[in-house]
Amino acid sequence: MGGCAGSPRRLSDSEGEETDPAPRPPLQDSQGAHWKNAVGFWLLGLCNNFSYVVMLSAAHDILSHQRTAGNQSHVDPDPTPTSHNSSSRFDCNPVSTAAVLLADILPTLIIKLLAPLGLHLLPYSPRVLTSGICAAGSFLLVAFSHSVMISLCGVVLASISSGLGEVTFLSLTAFYPRAVISCWSSGTGGAGLLGALSYLGLTQAGLSPQHTLLSMLGIPTLLLASYFLLLTSPGPQDPRGEEDSDTAARQPLINNEASESKPGSGSPLSLQERWTVFKGLLHYIVPLVLVYFAEYFINQGLFELLFFRNTFLTHAEQYRWYQMLYQAGVFASRSSLRCCPIRHTWVLALLQCLNLAFLLVDVWLSFLPSIYLIFLIIVFEGLLGGAAYVNTFHNIALETSDEHREFAMATACISDTLGISLSGLLALPLHDFLCQLT
Repeated sequence: MGGCAGSPRRLSDSEGEETDPAPRPPLQDSQGAHWKNAVGFWLLGLCNNFSYVVMLSAAHDILSHQRTAGNQSHVDPDPTPTSHNSSSRFDCNPVSTAAVLLADILPTLIIKLLAPLGLHLLPYSPRVLTSGICAAGSFLLVAFSHSVMISLCGVVLASISSGLGEVTFLSLTAFYPRAVISCWSSGTGGAGLLGALSYLGLTQAGLSPQHTLLSMLGIPTLLLASYFLLLTSPGPQDPRGEEDSDTAARQPLINNEASESKPGSGSPLSLQERWTVFKGLLHYIVPLVLVYFAEYFINQGLFELLFFRNTFLTHAEQYRWYQMLYQAGVFASRSSLRCCPIRHTWVLALLQCLNLAFLLVDVWLSFLPSIYLIFLIIVFEGLLGGAAYVNTFHNIALETSDEHREFAMATACISDTLGISLSGLLALPLHDFLCQLT
């Protein structure tokens, strides 16, 4: 949880106020609430992205598993399907892993497109409950599915859970000190590392993918517990600093369920205000779109094709290692905000596009002699992606006004999803073209 532990920001008293300010909580209580919120947002980030990451790590298995008709036997830990294109040097699945990526991201894109139109104004608690239920459903549906199509329906549930959760929890950060943004980002990075590592480790240890997925059902429960039981009421730490009598009506936690329908303060923003805020965000949105387009084109378009036959790892194991190392880089950089803030995120977009170009040339020419060189490039790719994410939202939180921050955070989170969706759409025809080559 590195990088998210900072001192809570002390709020200033209103200027010109004649009456005594509201009494501050004891320092010990304030510090306790700060740490509960820091841990809470880290766990929310971890749990929210966990199912999404696991589905991408399992993409090769989901698309390549074979089941006997009428048999509910589990997926083999390292399937060797008979339907691969054996004439191709890439050892391709009939369908690109980008198909799993699209199932895992398009529902998220729809949810995030709806967020600026008013989704972020809906009550928080029902959204969190829906997210947790969908995450649990995704594990169950994929684990017990008998076909690729049913498995992809489970992946869609994971996407709904992740997308709805991200919009909800990023909007929720507007009610807390800005330090929780770093905690949330670090937690999402932790989800990538722990999700990919747990799937890799359990399958490498001999557990079937089916039982591996079932073992992860505790994650949605942890998400709900973190939100409903761990987070404190944000009133005393509200970054806007209001102390009016309506503060309690804006608390997003369940103990104020009856009055949480409008988490923002004051009246909703007009369409003109929303458009103005959106235009001001473009210099952060565009680089983040490019970063995620490039890295997920690599992850779901090229990982499967970066296949080394002269190694002790099977094709499925290589794919899992690629996913795990990428997520390790993401976790490290998403936890680095306090020691390495980055203002100009366009530099990260440029470097990630160069990464994509380099690996695309290697897929075509196969000039890299060792899988370990690919491992290093993939870690670097993850570092760039994680840094772009956490610094984008940190910079937005610093530059937006208090009344616009909740809307800005909900709007900007469409950036990564849009880039991922575009990469999946382009990766599918690329997979089909390259897999026809001998």
